[in-house]
Amino acid sequence: MAATTVAAGEIPDSCVSYTDYSSTPHGTGAIPAMRPPPECRTFTSAVIEHVINDTVGRIRDPVWKQLFTNVFPNTLDTTVAWQSTNGTAYSFLITGDITAQWLRDSANQVLPYLPYATQDTNIARLVLGLVNLQAEELVEDVYGNAFQPPQFSVVKPTPNGIAIDLEVFPMFNNETVFEAKFEIDSWASFLQISTQYWRATKDTSFINRASWVAAVQKILRAARLLQAPTVLGGRRLSPLTVAYKRNTDTATETQFGGGRGNPVRYTGMVSTLFRPSDDATIFPFLVPANAFLSVELANLSEMLRTLNIYSDQAQAAEQLSDEIRKGIFEYGTLVHPKHGRVFAYETDGYGSALIMDDANGPSLLSLPYLGFVDAQDPIYANTRRLILSIDNPWYFAGSYIRGIGSPHTGFLRVWPMAVAMQAMTSSDAAEVKDCLETLKSSTTGLGLMHESVNVDDEKDYTRSWFAWCNSLVGQLVVDVMHRFPGII
Repeated sequence: MAATTVAAGEIPDSCVSYTDYSSTPHGTGAIPAMRPPPECRTFTSAVIEHVINDTVGRIRDPVWKQLFTNVFPNTLDTTVAWQSTNGTAYSFLITGDITAQWLRDSANQVLPYLPYATQDTNIARLVLGLVNLQAEELVEDVYGNAFQPPQFSVVKPTPNGIAIDLEVFPMFNNETVFEAKFEIDSWASFLQISTQYWRATKDTSFINRASWVAAVQKILRAARLLQAPTVLGGRRLSPLTVAYKRNTDTATETQFGGGRGNPVRYTGMVSTLFRPSDDATIFPFLVPANAFLSVELANLSEMLRTLNIYSDQAQAAEQLSDEIRKGIFEYGTLVHPKHGRVFAYETDGYGSALIMDDANGPSLLSLPYLGFVDAQDPIYANTRRLILSIDNPWYFAGSYIRGIGSPHTGFLRVWPMAVAMQAMTSSDAAEVKDCLETLKSSTTGLGLMHESVNVDDEKDYTRSWFAWCNSLVGQLVVDVMHRFPGII
């Protein structure tokens, strides 16, 4: 795995950390100019600069001109912590204020740049490097969700203090794994960035690497194990696959049943210990994460069949995808007394179900964006009405902002990410326009997307900048200008 290493962009010591830089507005406009100075950016692309200039030239709203300029390149400007300079491509992307690479976040952070990979070989290498490194991370620990910088890079690992309070199975090495909260959307994100990179570039070099094949095999094996019921025949437990138990006074930071999670019956779905928000599941069959995994397993199978390689893995992925999808429709829906048949957020196969949606993706709101159902699907339409109303316990509406929040940030906080996803999954121009206005006014004067904002207090937010959300909002602007010309 030897590779020539370099700190991304060779950032001068004089550059202020972006955590500090993003906490203060720069400039006097309604939306400040929040890109770091050119010499302090972690990655530059002439193609992306052209996209920014071209898009801004077609935006009429001056506030959105600056906001798009801030958010679209934010991942490139601030989060490419390290890349190899020759040999095998590797890329290490932080999510923001923590020097660790989340599988889910890093994949989503680069998705908006994939359409330009054939125009800029550096963009292509950035994404290829992410695929290569994620594969090696999953081989290291298929149940990990966030990883330390590779030991052959120049970035120092960050000790995770909570590791000493954990009882985790299998145990992980904190020098290579930052966090071991098992989330099946981590697998789906790796598969998604793999297949989308291939579709965008037709490059198959990553598929020929032993680590990528091993990562896929590990995912398929582990997913099969996690379809199993918790209790066999009413008298013995199924073999332990993964567990997470932490000494904590926060319920979302540990799991039921000594770390196994609440019991499940066989449904075809795959159980998971944590949600995309890194909060513990209540019922281990997390429906939107299973939907995402089903879609990406199908995409994996399609790619392998198209290339006429790894036929066993292609067949296994297709079969698993079908079983998960069937399980969702058989066990993951229920009839709501007000909204009709809807998707549950979580279920267990015994008849228990959790009615809610979380702002973090994959979410029920994002099911069409993920490719699981069409936005006109009647069950999705019913679900959408529910989760965008006060019938969703995590939907909040105040004088400043309204939308979906998350147990991760507590009550009365809305995530701009969910507002952006509402617009991405809507075909109603008025609804999209309303979402854009909400996003425009949600930056609390800092010109960047936050993690969450208090519904009644614009100065009360979490995270001055959230790279994934910035990428999603940049992607949204490009999307709505195509679907609704002249909307901004």
